[in-house]
Parts: sequence; C-alpha cells; structure tokens
Amino acid sequence: MRLPALALIGLAAIAGCAVGPDFKRPPAPQVKGYAAQPPAAVMPAPADRTSPQQRIVQSLDIPGQWWTLFHSKELNALIEEAIKANPDLQSARAALTVAHENYLAQRGVLLPDLQANFSPSRQRNAVGTLAPTLTSGNPVYALYTAQVGVSYALDVFGGNRRLVESAAAQAEAQRFQLEAAYLTLASNLVLAAIQEASIRAQLDATEKIIGAVTEELGIMRHQLVLGAIAEGDVMAQETVLAQAVATLPGLRKQLLQQRDLISALCGRFPDAEPKQQFNFAALELPAELPLSLPSRLVEQRPDVRAAEANLHAASAQVGVALASLLPQFTLTGNKGGTATEFGQMFRAGNVFWGVAASLSQTLFDGGMLLHRKRAAEAALDQAGAQYRSTVIAAFQNVADVLGALQADADAVDAQARAERSAASSLEVSRRSLELGSANYLALLNAQQAYQQVVINLIQARANRYADTAALFQALGGGWWNRADAAMEQTASAAGKGD
Repeated sequence: MRLPALALIGLAAIAGCAVGPDFKRPPAPQVKGYAAQPPAAVMPAPADRTSPQQRIVQSLDIPGQWWTLFHSKELNALIEEAIKANPDLQSARAALTVAHENYLAQRGVLLPDLQANFSPSRQRNAVGTLAPTLTSGNPVYALYTAQVGVSYALDVFGGNRRLVESAAAQAEAQRFQLEAAYLTLASNLVLAAIQEASIRAQLDATEKIIGAVTEELGIMRHQLVLGAIAEGDVMAQETVLAQAVATLPGLRKQLLQQRDLISALCGRFPDAEPKQQFNFAALELPAELPLSLPSRLVEQRPDVRAAEANLHAASAQVGVALASLLPQFTLTGNKGGTATEFGQMFRAGNVFWGVAASLSQTLFDGGMLLHRKRAAEAALDQAGAQYRSTVIAAFQNVADVLGALQADADAVDAQARAERSAASSLEVSRRSLELGSANYLALLNAQQAYQQVVINLIQARANRYADTAALFQALGGGWWNRADAAMEQTASAAGKGD
C-alpha cells in the first residue's frame, strides 16, 4: 500500500505546477521621451487669431469621450449614434462574446465529465446457436439499462490549465481589439467631420473668389468697350474665372463622398445621411493637449495591450505542447443497473459498477508532438517580435503626431501671414482697376496667388484639427475612463475568477 500512496502524493505535488513558461508582462520601454528633441510646450496661435494657442500638458489624463473637447454637440450626437449602429463595432462586440464564451467553455476541461445514459431495447436471442441470455431462458425480452459515468483527466502537468490560460488571453486580446475598434470609429468620425468642414470652407472661399473675379471681369469688359484696355486682358481675366469655376465640381464631389463616408460610419445607407453638418465655426480646437509618460503608453494603447495578450496566449500554448509530450492520467467510474422490467433496474443483483484508472504515454507518432512543441515555441517568438514591433510603432505614431502639431502651428501662422499679404496685394490691384490705372498682369498674378493662399490656409487649419484628434488616438483615446469599458473589464475579471 505504500507505493500507491506515495504515487498519489507525488501526483498531487506535481499537479500544483504547470509545464511551460509562466507569463510575465513585458516591462515598459526604458525611454525618456518620444523623440530625440522634446516637443515644444506651447504652440503659438496663428497670426490671424482664428484658432487658440495650444499647450502640451504632461501627464494630463484623457477623457473617455475625448471628442467632446472639440465642443460640438453635432459631433457628440453623431459619435453616440455611430457607437450604437456601426456594424464593424457590432462585429467586434460579437467577436468578444465569442472569445469569452470559448474561454468559459475551455474551463470545463478542469472539471470531471459526468454523463447519464438510459438505453431501452427489445431483443430476441438466437437460442438455436447461442445459450439463453436470460436466466429464465426466454428468447424474447426487453432490456432496460441506466447508468451514470464519470471521467476525470488528471491535469498532472498543467496542460489543461495552460489551455484555459491561453483561452483567457485570447479573450483579453479580443477585448482590446474591441477598444481599438471604438477608438478607430470615433477618430474616423472626428476626421470626417474636420474634412467636411475643410471642404465647405474651400467651397465658400472659392465661391467668394468667383464673385470677386466676376465683378472685376465686368469692370474690365466696360473698359474694353471704352477702348481703355486690350481684348487680351479681358480674355486673361475670363481664364482666371474659368479656372476658379472649374474647381467647384471637384470640391462638390469631395463633399458628397465625405457625407457618404459619415453615413457609412454611422451604419446608414447613403440615401439616409445624418442631419448634422460641419464647419469650422462649430468645431473648437482644444487648447490643452495631453501627453502621457512614455512608460504609460504601453498601458493605454489598445493595439499594444492586444499584442501583449496574444503574446500571453502564445506563451500558454508552449505549456500545452510540452504537456502533450508527457504521460496522461485518467480516472473513470460508472454505476448503473439493468433489468427486463423498468422498475427492477436497481434491485439487488441488477446493479453494476466499475472503477478504472489509466496512464498513457505516446511512444511514437512520427515526431508530430515534438514538432508541435517546436511550432509553439516559434509562435511565441513570433508573438514577441510582433509585440515589440507594435510598441515601436506606437511610439513612432506619437512622435510623428507631436512633430506634426508643431509643424501645423507654424504652417497655419505662415499661411495666415501669406493670406494677409496676398489680400493686401489684391486689394491694391482692384483699386487700380477701379481707377483705370491697373497693371493687368499684376492683377492676374494677385488673383491667382490669393486663390491659392486661401485654399492653403484652410487646409493648414484642417491639418491642425486633424492632428489634434490624431494625438488623442495615438495616446490610446482614454478608453480606461469610459464607463462601459470599465464594466466590460470588471465582467471579464469576474469571469476569470469563477
């Protein structure tokens, strides 16, 4: 009796551990900043004062609904609608449910398998060849059998626990993919609204330019009748007008496509576009911009957290593959009864039971299990490389946006100064035209320069808005401050603790 007892004690001790690597979260990168040169703390307001001075605030937290910082009720309503109706987001939610349910199902391997069976039959024994089946010798009989069976695979080396661990990590990865889908949807809608505002501003500016050029053309035609100017000067002005008018169809097409994009993001068909329309007057540029510590970025970015969870799942799969190379232990038992009458199945003499234990060890499988272990180890290396790549890309993303914000502020300032200069030059040329002493070549140049500078200024402002939104996205979007995300995280943690 000593040897079986010692064996059971040994199995119990072994069952407390699991083969394979124990996952540890990768440490945050040891970097002091996002770029070789730290970003400027203050980005000055442009010369025309159309947008505020922006200031970077270290460690400022990001609200869960970060888009509300643009102070647009229309944008807030649009994003709320999209979160409810966007099919990609609904798909991501369903994928999370699939992953979580698969995790809950996988936990069943840690528990015994209990099954009940009832089997009635009507039979006739071939008494001419076989001995009677029943003690009564009756060749025709009914047989009722009922039994309960239990089987339990002892997780001696922790292979099943590693399977559950991998499933939990996969569910965690899917949760962060859902957060990434939230962030992508909100960012795309903010960028779409900014682009719509930019296109509308360009359309408005172009129509005003067309009106001014048309008015100047009328003056020139009058002067042509009086013989004060040459016909070539009028034709040149007509060309400028035609060029300005020719830009309208392209802008209108862009606006139409932008509205279609907004409809699609909200889960609508193009013929049912949202009522909200956007212009820069309804969008306020946030004055304070957050900048998380580099050590916090890996905690905040959903793509990094998803990559970390995938790395965890791959680590657990190595343990699964290792455990499959080791002996497998199974306990089984059953108890039941059989009788020719239903009510007598469990009477004395009709009850049966059995208890068994089994140990199996693969001796030869053509290298299948060994190569699966090697594949799992290579998959772990792959997941580790993908995690590092995701982290590097995240830091690059933040660095790019910070550099873009500084460049945007400089560009808006430069374009605002250029617009003011071009407007003054054009005004001088127009006064000369009204007084009949115009230099028509100078007028044409001033008109063309002003048209281009106005469009450039609008696009520079749009870039500043867009890169501001891109910074919130690059830093993770504040999902940790969103109420529904907190509930999902709590539910996920509760499920793993069941």
